[in-house]
This record gives sequence, structure tokens and C-alpha cells, in this order.
Amino acid sequence: MNAGDVMTTAVVTVGPQAAVAEIVTLLLRHGISAVPVVDEAGAVLGLVSEGDLLRRAELGTQKQRSAWRAFFTGTATLAEDYVRSHAKVAADVMTRDVVCVGPGTPLDAIADLMEQHRIKRVPVVQERRLVGIVSRANLLRAFAALPDGQCATASDAEIRMALAGELARQAWSRRVDNSMVVTGGVVHLWGMVTSQEESRALELAAQSVPGVREVQNHTVVLSETTYPVYPGSFVG
Repeated sequence: MNAGDVMTTAVVTVGPQAAVAEIVTLLLRHGISAVPVVDEAGAVLGLVSEGDLLRRAELGTQKQRSAWRAFFTGTATLAEDYVRSHAKVAADVMTRDVVCVGPGTPLDAIADLMEQHRIKRVPVVQERRLVGIVSRANLLRAFAALPDGQCATASDAEIRMALAGELARQAWSRRVDNSMVVTGGVVHLWGMVTSQEESRALELAAQSVPGVREVQNHTVVLSETTYPVYPGSFVG
């Protein structure tokens, strides 16, 4: 799926001269946490989020620095903090470097951007014009709408082939050291793994294959297993 498949198209927006008080009212009225700032042509200029409105002089939450820390803080930064806490319009409080995507951007790329930039939403633009927005909630709704793959039917051979293909794509999978047996839709996992996380990842990979009815994990976690010091002796 792509951004265009899950995005919200009825996006609440404001202009650069929108009053901060008006923006706060819009956020509360619509139950949203941010609004894009657009020009008359619909191009994205910035984004005002709840985070941009936390430091306000009206609330007494503006940044307070000791004289010592202020001395070592650049005047440009101090002035910027003052503007953000006292500004009255969107243009002065908005975040300007907005990460945007196109309607054809895959969801995995959007998730990567959200994680990399630590953001909760990305505007969707086409020909420089805002056409939608994808938030974390949109991704969750897309996940909830997926069909239940467990209802699908597949032969044991098909299940084994699909699982082998999935594991071949995973860097953590040591397929040479592990084996799998599929009988009547039940996947049996055997072999050695280096950690509980690897063991659990194998289970989840098997459970995600359509047609699997059950997964039985017989893997051995090396870090939890005693090793013979030399042939015939064991650590008790």
C-alpha cells in the first residue's frame, strides 16, 4: 500500500497569518495534534503541532535558562525561543522543515521517515500542492483493515516454501542452523538460536504465513544451554 491508499484527504489547514489562539481552537475542536500551514496555492509552508505550542509566555512555560547557561547560548537561539513563546501567528511558531511524501510513497518508507525524524505525521503533496496527510493513526487503521491471513488455506509444502522465503529475506535468520517441519498446517521449528529474541522472531515469521494453524517451537537457545567443557564432562 502507498500513501494515497491510507491518507486523510479532508485536511484541516491554516494560513501563515492564522492566529495562534485560532490554531489551538482548531486542534481541540477537530481532535488533531497538528495542522499544516499552506499558502494560497495550497503549497506546504510548515506545520504547527502541539509541540510547537508547549512553550508559551501566557502559560509561563517558556524556556527558562540560568544566567550562566544563557551566556553560553547563542543570541540567535535565545531570540528564536522568545519569538516562539510570544508569537501570535502561525508563521512564527510553525516548524518549517517539513518532511513530505508523494501519493505513491510506500508505507514502509513512510514508517522509516517517521522513525528517522521522530515525527507523527507526514503531509502528502502532489505537484507541490497538499493533497492529504498520513499520520501514525492512518497506519494503524490500514493495519486493522488487513484481511486475516490465517483464514487462508495452503498445503504443507506451500507453507514451508513461503516460510523459507521469508527467513531468507531476514538478516537475523541463520537458516543453515535451523530446520522446520510442517505437518497438517502445524509448523515445528527445530535447531539452535542465539537468543530468545531470535526464537520469538522465528515463531512470528511462521505465524505470519497464510495457512499456518499452529506453531510449535522446539528451538534451543544457546545462551541458556550448558556446554561440555571437554568430551564426557558437563557444567552442572
